[in-house]
Amino acid sequence: MADGADRGPVAGAAGGRAAAQAPEPAMWCDERFDFQATFLQCLAKHVPNIYSAEMDPLVEKQEEMVQAAILYPLECYLFGEDPDMFLEKLQQSGTSQLCGKVFKGGETTYSCRDCAVDPTCVLCIDCFQNSIHKNHRYKMHSSTGGGFCDCGDTEAWKAGPLCTKHEPGASSSPKENSECQLNEEIMEHSRRVFPSVIKYIVDMLIWEEEKELPEELTISREKVDSYYCVLFNDEHHSYDHVIYSLQRALGCELGEAQLHTTAIDKEGRRAVKAGHYASCQEAKEEIKRHSENVSQRPLHVEVLHADVMAHQKFALRLGSWLNKLMSYSSDFRQIFCQICLKEEAGSEKPCFISKLMLWDARLHKGARKVLHELIFSSFFMEMEYKKFFAVEFVKYYKALQKEYISDDHDRFLSVTALSVQMFTVPTLARHLIEEQNVITTITETLLEVLPEYLDKNDKFNFQGYSQDKLTRVYSVIYDLRYILVSKPTVWTDRLRERFLEGFVSFLRILTCMQGMEEIKRQIGQHIEVDPDWEAAITIQMQLKNILLMFQEWCASDEELLLRSYRECHKAVMRCSMNGRSREKTIFHLCGHTLESRPYRVSADPVSIHLPLSRTLAGLHVRLSKTGAISRLHEFVSPEEFQVELLVEYPLRCLVLVAQVAAEMWRRNGLSLISQVFYYQDVKCREEMYDKDIIMLQIGASLMDPNQFLLLILQRYELADAFKKIKPTKDQDLIKQYNVLIEEMLQILIYIVGERYVPGISNVTKEDVIMREIIHLLCIEPMAHSAITKSLPENENNETGLENVINKVATFKKPGVSGHGVYELKDECLKEFNMFFYHYTKTQHSKAEHTQKKRRKQENRDEALPPPPPPDFSPAFSNVVRILNCDVMMHILRTLLQRAVELETHLWTEAMIQMVLHLLSLGLLEEKQQLQKSPEEEVTFDFYHKATRMGSSALNAVNVLMLLEKLKRVPQLEAQKDTVNWILQMFDLVKRLREKSSLVTVGATSGSEATKGDESTQDKEKAERKRKAEAARLHRQKIMAQMSALQRNFIETHKLLYENTLEAQGKDDAIMEEESTSSAIDYSRIALGPKRGPSVIEKEVLTCILCQEEQEVKFESAAMVLSACVQKSTALTQNRSRILELSGDTLDPLFMHPDLPCGTHTGSCGHVMHAACWQKYFEAMQLNFRQRLHVEQIFDLENGEYLCPLCKSLCNTVIPIVPLQAQKINSEDAEAVAQILSLARWLEIVTVRISGYSVKNAKGEKQSLPPFTNKGTGNSTLEFHSILSFGVQSSAKYSSSIKEMLILFATTIYRVGLKVAPNEADSRIPMMTWSTCAFTIQCIENLLETEGKPLFGSLQNRQHSGLKALVQFAAAQRTTSPQLLIQKHLIRLLGVLLPNYKGEDTPSLLEVDMFHILVGAVLSFPSLYWEDAVDLQPSSVSSAYNHLYLFHLTTLAHIMQIVISSATESPTAHTSDNSEEAQSAQSFCREVCQYTSGCFSQDIPGWLVWDCVKKGIMPYLRCAALFFHYLLGVSPPEELLQVSEEGQFKALCSYLSLPTNLFVLFHEYWDTVNPLLQRWCTDPVVLSCLKGKSIAIRYPRKRNHLIELPEDYSCLLNQASQFRCPRSSDDEQKHPVLCLFCGAMLCSQNTCCQELVNGEELGACTSHALQCGAGVCMFLKIRECKVVLIEGKTRGCLYPAPYLDEYGETDPGLKRGNPLHLCQERYRKLHLLWQQHCIIEEIARSQETNQIFFGFNWQLL
Repeated sequence: MADGADRGPVAGAAGGRAAAQAPEPAMWCDERFDFQATFLQCLAKHVPNIYSAEMDPLVEKQEEMVQAAILYPLECYLFGEDPDMFLEKLQQSGTSQLCGKVFKGGETTYSCRDCAVDPTCVLCIDCFQNSIHKNHRYKMHSSTGGGFCDCGDTEAWKAGPLCTKHEPGASSSPKENSECQLNEEIMEHSRRVFPSVIKYIVDMLIWEEEKELPEELTISREKVDSYYCVLFNDEHHSYDHVIYSLQRALGCELGEAQLHTTAIDKEGRRAVKAGHYASCQEAKEEIKRHSENVSQRPLHVEVLHADVMAHQKFALRLGSWLNKLMSYSSDFRQIFCQICLKEEAGSEKPCFISKLMLWDARLHKGARKVLHELIFSSFFMEMEYKKFFAVEFVKYYKALQKEYISDDHDRFLSVTALSVQMFTVPTLARHLIEEQNVITTITETLLEVLPEYLDKNDKFNFQGYSQDKLTRVYSVIYDLRYILVSKPTVWTDRLRERFLEGFVSFLRILTCMQGMEEIKRQIGQHIEVDPDWEAAITIQMQLKNILLMFQEWCASDEELLLRSYRECHKAVMRCSMNGRSREKTIFHLCGHTLESRPYRVSADPVSIHLPLSRTLAGLHVRLSKTGAISRLHEFVSPEEFQVELLVEYPLRCLVLVAQVAAEMWRRNGLSLISQVFYYQDVKCREEMYDKDIIMLQIGASLMDPNQFLLLILQRYELADAFKKIKPTKDQDLIKQYNVLIEEMLQILIYIVGERYVPGISNVTKEDVIMREIIHLLCIEPMAHSAITKSLPENENNETGLENVINKVATFKKPGVSGHGVYELKDECLKEFNMFFYHYTKTQHSKAEHTQKKRRKQENRDEALPPPPPPDFSPAFSNVVRILNCDVMMHILRTLLQRAVELETHLWTEAMIQMVLHLLSLGLLEEKQQLQKSPEEEVTFDFYHKATRMGSSALNAVNVLMLLEKLKRVPQLEAQKDTVNWILQMFDLVKRLREKSSLVTVGATSGSEATKGDESTQDKEKAERKRKAEAARLHRQKIMAQMSALQRNFIETHKLLYENTLEAQGKDDAIMEEESTSSAIDYSRIALGPKRGPSVIEKEVLTCILCQEEQEVKFESAAMVLSACVQKSTALTQNRSRILELSGDTLDPLFMHPDLPCGTHTGSCGHVMHAACWQKYFEAMQLNFRQRLHVEQIFDLENGEYLCPLCKSLCNTVIPIVPLQAQKINSEDAEAVAQILSLARWLEIVTVRISGYSVKNAKGEKQSLPPFTNKGTGNSTLEFHSILSFGVQSSAKYSSSIKEMLILFATTIYRVGLKVAPNEADSRIPMMTWSTCAFTIQCIENLLETEGKPLFGSLQNRQHSGLKALVQFAAAQRTTSPQLLIQKHLIRLLGVLLPNYKGEDTPSLLEVDMFHILVGAVLSFPSLYWEDAVDLQPSSVSSAYNHLYLFHLTTLAHIMQIVISSATESPTAHTSDNSEEAQSAQSFCREVCQYTSGCFSQDIPGWLVWDCVKKGIMPYLRCAALFFHYLLGVSPPEELLQVSEEGQFKALCSYLSLPTNLFVLFHEYWDTVNPLLQRWCTDPVVLSCLKGKSIAIRYPRKRNHLIELPEDYSCLLNQASQFRCPRSSDDEQKHPVLCLFCGAMLCSQNTCCQELVNGEELGACTSHALQCGAGVCMFLKIRECKVVLIEGKTRGCLYPAPYLDEYGETDPGLKRGNPLHLCQERYRKLHLLWQQHCIIEEIARSQETNQIFFGFNWQLL
């Protein structure tokens, strides 16, 4: 595309950026010049100057100079035209089909379970969002870094290999390789430029000289004595170690040391000192010395010449430049790869890329990253060169792995981590096996890196192993797994040979493991030190899937399978021949003899590790499955086979497990118990326990059954137990024998009954998984993740669960908490086998209990016989013979006889249960065989053997007779149903034997048998019924006795009962009175002269601490409610407002209508005596002082404690103040009504206030004049007129109530303003009123959001808390100076009444009216204060005060709404000419007039009325709550339901308002008119009307948590695009999302820490201070966890509201299933916030998970 015509003169093209260097490109381009020499000269000249200041480099400046002096000329030469234009053309001409994006640590990757060839095939977020896999079963995971996106790789996906971005049709060009073909000239230039550049990079990266440069880079100039002391990263030293060493060695500041350390951790090295060689050398020694003091190893420090450092740094810059270039064109990539792979002719030296790989472990972090990215962007983007690279990689595989194992950097930083990119590509893997023999290479590498762990017998022994080293060895094992991940479909001879070679090599590793770490039973003394067992078991786990994969590979080709079997058999035999010197012994029983070598597990060495034997068992089963077993004799002759030897070792292992269960190995410590646990655990059992059972089944199928059983008896050391020798009296020994017999019987059941293995019987993998799931669900319903954890995973981490789960179980969805569970379908219950071999002992008993309980509920018998097992495949058909052989019959008879003879110490119920199970299996087997073939062909004669006498003695018995006797054994009552079932089966088999000659009769016999079955069942049902009836009569008798006792008690304590009954009667009478009075409607009015009576109930409360009751009275000792005061932004209308963190200068009297931050008081509703609470709190303090080392969840210094009953976090108590009964005399009220209009009331108040101010100014004391002409219409008003409408003396509180009032008020002040407590501060009353108002607003908001009625739906704790809070707020006034209260009142009234307006009075639009109302109502009684007497307004006075104060604030609030919210033009015109609309219209005309036309009078009246009605609702609802709790007047019925229209009318009636609110203005027009004028001419109001400022709109918006996307991958997408605003590097951060405001923050990172009041706070903590006043809720996006935090020291994790399809959360995205938002759970989080329960949740969580204290919440 870019041909010669496009190009201007080259020298000219160099103009602009690099005019100074113009000659150089010209020189380079001259053919006569040697490009390499010129290039190196140029570098020698410029590089040292550019990178001269390494201590504090100016990165941007260095980059500029590099571009100008070197890269720009180089690009001009390479492209032959302006680089920018050329590259843009290249970019537009099409992109590569492969995506190739390299993942950074923490980035989300996606894998498709339906289409990926294996789990290592992943997509980046962009490709995933644009692919078909988005709608499949995908998995999400966080990358560890270092992998790359497989989009476009056709071998990685079964379907949908390309996303829409990388599809060939996505770009404009048609062909797949549509990338721009470079012209020959550019290709020629590339071939000249690339070798020099690559050689320079390689030479500089592997340069070892610290002081010198290569000759070609040294200019003749003098060598400068300028050196750097360079510190390198390692994984041994911690951050703190390095910081400490640097501070001590260099004497630098902490900040500087931290900067150095962060840079070293990120880049891998850093110059920490510059200077002469000697000083740098000295610094190096110092750093080494100090670091060695701190930890055993010194830090890696080098002294490098400044020029060496500069060139190495530039080499990396060139690497990045090449990396960028690679992404533009396939031609560049191919030329680069060719040069990297080219070996020098005749030289043994490796090629460039191999040199770099071999040097990888010695490179620092930054260099490795550049190198690996370069490999990704070049070799891995070209399939052909990927193959060449893989060949080089395998060539040096051993060296690379050994380097990695001795290195200490993380795996993802090593070149060995690239193996996954090559070995998992099927065609490449095949090529590497055939041509490079890679399996052998890997296995040999393993053997070469593990020799130090071999003992004298050439067996591994990992005692005293190094955890780190072994973890590195596992990566070699992983490579083996990657190579084997995809099975070949076609076998070539070469592939077969090479694979077999690899397999034999692998068998050498298994030979070293066969019998490793043998153990001997400790006798007498306990083992001193537990041996290391973890390493051996971990290697076993790592090898589990590899062993299975090898077996699968072998099984895919018959020839190969037989040859592998032969090799494996040889290996097993070689291992078994060792240590076989002892003479054979002979063992007789039942006329059978066994010759075997003496061996006792309890005395001789035994090992649990037998991978060779188990691999052989796996191959044997596969021979049986494929039918190749018929040719086995060709490969292993019967004489060689020696089945007794094969069985020996697995049998020993199972005996060891049995003896551990019998507690014979107690003295061997925990390590053995752990090994036995893992041996049977789901992680290992497939290649350990299961294979041992299979090996015994192989033995049973090939040996004589009697011989086999004798061998088992001998190995279980039970030969004596079944001979006639009388056992010992030693109880321990008897118990031991019993457990061993149980364990042996269990193994016999498994050998005969466990046939669900493909190859042992004709079952599929699906059948096996279904059976596993059925047995898990027989224990209890389980969650999807719990089932998955209990199933073994295959090499692709799949369990196969999804394919079958719906056939056997139904899913039950979860509620608001918990998770969904699967329940077993009823039709699958018949598959339940009580002795399922994967049950642990607890699972076994749990399942048995569950199933018996279920059968009992269904009124069926409790027999749980085994389900009929599938038939053995031909190779294993002989196994059943052990059921009917003589030794088995002897065992069964002996045990049954012991039970019948009641030798209780010689048998256990479990043992008999197993005997019955074995009998059932025998009968089922015979029945199945008889039903399939004619009787004469059936050789299995279990029935015959069981009915034969045990001996010829007179008292001999057979099994059947013993069973009949067994029914009468009282201890075996529970087994009766099973015995009956077995007897019926005997009957059935007998009839099948007798009548099988006549088929028809056979059929009827079946039905007869069922009849017989039914008759016994009927009998049992009758028996059960009788028992149930007896139990019922017994219960009745007991109940009768109890009631008789009760009557007797009442008789003796008669007096007490009469008293209580009387009291009850009285209460009922009172209730009746009240109910009659409530019929009169006015009783439901709270304000004004028609106020209804307060409903006062006698409050008798019980203290939760001392359990004593007490009535709440003014004069009694105080009772308190535990409470929590906290700052809250739950109602804020403006999250961007900056909150004052310290309240020293704050004036909290007025609340801004934004409600930016309030003080909320919540209570858990639990009552205590104040004295009891104080004792409790002191005891906690004392306890805390004694346990200083334990970190507390709560802060005692700030008064925090946990409620003694419910453990909620509290920080104060609310005193419970009784409600004062206030009855209004209706005559008085009417008389006052005549006189006291609003105007008159205002005058009286004004006179009183001005009187106070005069009096205070003079400072004189006046005596109170006598009350004359009380109630007459005297118009002369004076100072005392206010008293003339009725006063009463103030309530007298007991000293303890007063003390609590002060305590609680001080807490509100302290917490709300974040200041030190000060009882005398003038702001205490303001804070009291403020928290009262704010808490009511929060509760109203909550009720509205939840759609609940205003009254009657509050929780008990909210109700009692609010009642106590309002009464407290009213009473608190009495503990403060009344003059102070008056001052506050005057300031509050100043907002409403212009004549009180002071300088600091805010405008009407700048205050929240409800806060004004609460403050004014609660402070108003202070106007009644006189020097001599303590007075307060009477009921009538306060009724009027409340009414007029409420009406005034309501008028002001209507004004607020009209100005701020009713100025919109209407959207839809629905003209409405109601009375309200007309009043609104006329009111608007007035406002328009007063605002000189700023307020438009064109707004239709109906719209204004609509806005006012909607806007005023929250205020009216809050006012109704406030007055209800203040006065105790019952609300109207309509407020106990939810209805829009009814609610408005009921509120107006309850609050004495006309339903047409504008009538208020007309009613009080003369008084309100001047106020209205003043309000309208306020500058803030006018600026708002002119549109210069914005006022808050009403009704305020209800706050909700931010909207989250339904699909979690959208959130991950957002997070992937997040760039930390304060950090320039592209390292992945921990993005968190604030659920309050939606801000995305960079958490747990030093870049975003802030200094707040001298403290370092993390991004989340500092954000929470502003956004939620310290309390906040974040979603950690990459981990899918919600974090709740409070303050700087507390926080907790909470389940995220995202669930997978199985109703489970996925913290840490460990399972990786697709997640979707669950609205109910998100709503629960919303309520947690709005109910102010976040702090409570944190405290509860921290109390249960005290482990979290290690986390530094401050830096979150």
